[in-house]
Amino acid sequence: MKIEGVVDHLFRHHYGKMVATLVRIFGFSNLEMIEDAVQDTFIKAMQYWRNGVPENPEGWLTQAAKNRVIDLIRKLKADDTRITKLEQGSSVIAINEFFLDHEIADSQLRMIFTACHPKLNPKDQIAFALKTIGGFSDKEIAAALLIKQETVKKRLSRARKTIKNQAIAFSIPDKKEVHQRIAQVHEVLYLIFNEGFHSTKKELLIRKDLCGEAIRLCGLLLKKEALRTGEGYALFGLFCFHAARLDARMIDDNILVDLKNQDRTKWHFPLIRVGNEAMNKAVAYEGISPYHIEAAIAAEHLNAKHFDDTNWEKIRHYHQLLHEQNPSPYSAMNLSIVLLQLNKAKASLAMLQTIDPKKLEKRAYLYYGIKAEYYLHQNNSTKAIEQLDLALKNVSNESERQYLMRKKAAIVAS
Repeated sequence: MKIEGVVDHLFRHHYGKMVATLVRIFGFSNLEMIEDAVQDTFIKAMQYWRNGVPENPEGWLTQAAKNRVIDLIRKLKADDTRITKLEQGSSVIAINEFFLDHEIADSQLRMIFTACHPKLNPKDQIAFALKTIGGFSDKEIAAALLIKQETVKKRLSRARKTIKNQAIAFSIPDKKEVHQRIAQVHEVLYLIFNEGFHSTKKELLIRKDLCGEAIRLCGLLLKKEALRTGEGYALFGLFCFHAARLDARMIDDNILVDLKNQDRTKWHFPLIRVGNEAMNKAVAYEGISPYHIEAAIAAEHLNAKHFDDTNWEKIRHYHQLLHEQNPSPYSAMNLSIVLLQLNKAKASLAMLQTIDPKKLEKRAYLYYGIKAEYYLHQNNSTKAIEQLDLALKNVSNESERQYLMRKKAAIVAS
């Protein structure tokens, strides 16, 4: 693996850990400085490691980030007394204890719940959480939330000011508050996983590191009894079910394979079993969340030995429930696809007609791709090609572009 790949991998696994731990040590008042220091640390790693990666790269990154923050605070003539104390005697032992695995996990949980604090605007919460927990760039946050980068900057700035002005504690809420705040935490993890499963990046469709981080963070929540919920177990199960199919979604690193043509022997069945165990725990709690339903849909696909064995009627029922609970362009598109599989072309088109593709922004190509499927179902190759051309005009990811081009070529050749 090239040095860039090593650093990028470590960035996805350790950025959130490092920011959370350093905030716990130096406080939220130094958050921007900490974020800059962590970014600088990874840039330095790219330079220093060209002659070889150190034996303990995580330790190197952590120590470098600590040193960088202390240097920056000194330059800004911050609390010199506090910094001196951090460098001497028993304080050195104390600060190093913050970097033990269980303390890092605790710091990350604190960061997750702080980012999702009710005193923050809900929109600001998600942007701030994606930044501090997932290490998302402003551009990545904008793509994930379908907003402009300038809007992202404003939301991040607002969140930092609110945390500072409201003196929001860097802590895990007590049992009474947890259930009021956990839903937003789950939404953030869902967004992180989605960006990994279906990335908005031009050159990379699947980002396994992000999927892995979302699974790990969700697992951290479930390790604490007070943070366990049926929704949380369902989310974890959903992540496992989707992640189990990752290796079959792409071949030769850049060729996208749709569900129908995936090699199902490449699905990771141990991960599916972990997902099933999580779902058994999820249904032991009261209530059914959208994550329960999405996991049920994913499970139905995984249960089918072949594409033709898929229980599309059952999947339609689940998608209908999702659309009724939370109608959106995406739930409408998913339902439209399922209706086509059931040969209900008229109903499928009716669902598509409820969607304004402009509101999908960077995901508009999905709409045109589904409409192409509708016309293929109607044996109208000309209209199908027209829709694929519109999809090609709107798609940015190279793997998806190639997939659409292969589809178009197959229609032309038939």
